[in-house]
Amino acid sequence: MVDKKSSSSTIIRDRDRELLLPITNPTNEDNNQSSPKPSSSATSFAHHPGRETFSKVLRSWASKKFMTGCVILLPLAITFYVTWWFTHFVDGFFSPIYEQLGINIFGLGFVTSVSFIFVVGIFMSSWLGASVLSLGEWFIKRMPFVRHIYDASKQISTAISPDQNSRAFKEVVIIKHPRAGEFAFGFITSSFVLQSYTGEEKLYSVYVPTNHLYIGDIFLVNSKDVVRPNLSVREGIEIVVSGGMSMPQVLTTFDSGVNQYGPRNNPS
Repeated sequence: MVDKKSSSSTIIRDRDRELLLPITNPTNEDNNQSSPKPSSSATSFAHHPGRETFSKVLRSWASKKFMTGCVILLPLAITFYVTWWFTHFVDGFFSPIYEQLGINIFGLGFVTSVSFIFVVGIFMSSWLGASVLSLGEWFIKRMPFVRHIYDASKQISTAISPDQNSRAFKEVVIIKHPRAGEFAFGFITSSFVLQSYTGEEKLYSVYVPTNHLYIGDIFLVNSKDVVRPNLSVREGIEIVVSGGMSMPQVLTTFDSGVNQYGPRNNPS
């Protein structure tokens, strides 16, 4: 009896011991072995979020400073390149003559070309020069293809001519275009009087460029509807060519009775 009781108590004790021990699942062990442990670099990066913020700020600062340098240096580089090219281009007119004479001085042809242009301007301002120019234009306009090129180039050059009598663009104006509440820059090219049964009306022929200066539209505007800003023709051309980037911050207008070329009733 005693042996049976001791054996039964031993079995119960072993059963209780098995219940107290943790039971391991083989699938959990496989999952634990297959799941990768986080690397030390990822752990350290997770513990240092400030590094990512600092790198973003540094990249943003570097890109901004680089673009600032490009914005500053690009117009300077273009200016020096165009100046250098123009100097070589003008210097090439007379430098071959000096090379034939054995004189190799850089810039001498450029100075000679500028002096020649200056002398031509003085000569053409005289009566004799104007006569020679008229005779040359008479021959050029008899040529079938060359006359069109000459007429187009002459119209562009006379637009910025310092001579007010021969200048194509008489004055810079602002007109209402293309609809109410919108305005456009234009250039007065001529003026005339429109006669009708209601009376006479003075109109201006206003050229409004649509593609820089060589393509545009002509509008006939009443003299009362024209706004004259305090701008010269050269300044107006700069505004049109630059796409409005050279526009002054404040524009003032002339008095209603006068303009920069004289009385308002005689703009041409």
